[in-house]
Amino acid sequence: MQALNIKKIMFILLFVLLRSSGGSTAETGDTAYTGAGSIESPNQNYFFYQQSEYPRDCQEVLRGCPSIERLNTSGIYVIKPDGYPEPFEVYCENDGNYGGWTVFQRRTDGFMEFNRLWVDYNDGFGFLSNEFWLGNEKLSYLTNQGRYELRVDLRLVNGSSISVVYNNFRIGDEWARYRLISLGAFESNGDGFTACPTNMVYGNCSCQGTCEEPADPSHCLEDCPLGAQECLCPNGFLMNGVYCVPASECPCFWSEVDQVIPNDQTFVNNDCTEQRSCTNNQLVIGGAYSCDSNARCEVKGGVRQCYCNDGFRGDGLSCEPIYTDCYDAYIAGARQDGVYLIKPTNWPGEAFNVSCVMSTNGGGWTVFQRRTGVDRQTNFYRNWTSYREGFGPLSGDFWLGNEKIHYLTHQKRYKLRVDMQDSANSTVYEEWASITIGNEQDSNYRLSVSGYGGNTGNLLQYNNEKAFSTYDRDNDACGSYDCAEEHRGGWWYSDHWCSHLPSYHCCHFTNGDRYALCTDTNLNGEYSGTNGQNIFWYSDSSSLNDCNHNFAEMKIRPIRSPYD
Repeated sequence: MQALNIKKIMFILLFVLLRSSGGSTAETGDTAYTGAGSIESPNQNYFFYQQSEYPRDCQEVLRGCPSIERLNTSGIYVIKPDGYPEPFEVYCENDGNYGGWTVFQRRTDGFMEFNRLWVDYNDGFGFLSNEFWLGNEKLSYLTNQGRYELRVDLRLVNGSSISVVYNNFRIGDEWARYRLISLGAFESNGDGFTACPTNMVYGNCSCQGTCEEPADPSHCLEDCPLGAQECLCPNGFLMNGVYCVPASECPCFWSEVDQVIPNDQTFVNNDCTEQRSCTNNQLVIGGAYSCDSNARCEVKGGVRQCYCNDGFRGDGLSCEPIYTDCYDAYIAGARQDGVYLIKPTNWPGEAFNVSCVMSTNGGGWTVFQRRTGVDRQTNFYRNWTSYREGFGPLSGDFWLGNEKIHYLTHQKRYKLRVDMQDSANSTVYEEWASITIGNEQDSNYRLSVSGYGGNTGNLLQYNNEKAFSTYDRDNDACGSYDCAEEHRGGWWYSDHWCSHLPSYHCCHFTNGDRYALCTDTNLNGEYSGTNGQNIFWYSDSSSLNDCNHNFAEMKIRPIRSPYD
């Protein structure tokens, strides 16, 4: 079954024509006229008359000139309906359907703008040879001088054509605001032709929203095959069961926000002081709604609600600070070791979790590296990207990420503490009064430390001002070796012992009958590694078995701490 909606298809092709019905008062009777001649062109025919009597419509034009009727010549002619003050030109359609049709509207290609004022429709506009509206005043005089048929010729976007005929068409005058007074009986050449249901339009099949799911494409209706044509619910309307209704008539429409609330969702009003929900397609008024003092009312992703300000987290109704490091959490009262959410100053991404040590050495330490000796599943022989982004669980072995460490150490002045333990549970530590990690672009995350303290023998001094290296990004100064590959990790490798050594130690790697190492410290090596691939912090001055570390932890804290 095909459906008609003029607004949709009139831009493709639409002729609206009038013709007086047989036996009507519009027939010429005994008063006939004769045409003196015509001027014809391939596209139009202008007819001139030598007498004061003008035909009243195109059917009288056809009857009054046998040559026109014989040749079925369509074109532009002059008529003068009864009572109309002056004659005017019209387009007469004589090519089919027995001719004599007075065309009062045509749409073909969208050339003419039809969104016009009352006066334009009153007087008429456009070009008779193209798109036009004849004028309501002329149409009123035409249809009130006899009984007229109305024919509407349509061509759909798929190329098919439909003709609609009403046998008694008449409109009122301007005083009656050109009211459609009569249409008469309806006929159509369309098979099962019918009008679209109320509010629906005819067009290409598309996903239609519903009152229950107004904007979710995964729940929309699609009742006809792609590319086919059907009656559709247009923009601004939604399907409510089998009916197409304005969005404002959906059961869960909230006028204050001018939106339909999807089923099982909750919206808040424009100033975030009230909330309403849609449950079983019924609007439910919620309780009071108020933003936290550290939140604001705004729209994100199409959803209006309270959102916590930058530097805070929560649901907007309750917001708590997002700390810049673990020491911020410590001075706010946190004393439990564990995972906390932080966002360093100027950090471009979202807040992230870190492991915080709150219970020892004054608390407030942000851990950026840990080897537990228990979690031996995390591989530290990784590429540059892994070390930049970070890896491993915060509850086990992990590396926080060079990019995060860079932003952390540049927001405040930090000190570094390194705690270590060997397989015999002997412990040592090393502290530095200042640490920064450079950026990736300019320095390849260069390490800068100063102000040594501790009991390991100041070993990190040889890694100071060295760039970070991984097996796929060799930034060390040892021209003879790829230190990250030799020591099986990512680190700030030095060039202090790149030359051959005369004797072997577990932190050395072999090169023929000689030995070498790139660093005295290698906390990102392998558990139980050999030939310099192990976890070590080499020191002749400490009691630590420096080749069998089973715990290591590197952490930072601001030096403004009262413990410093």
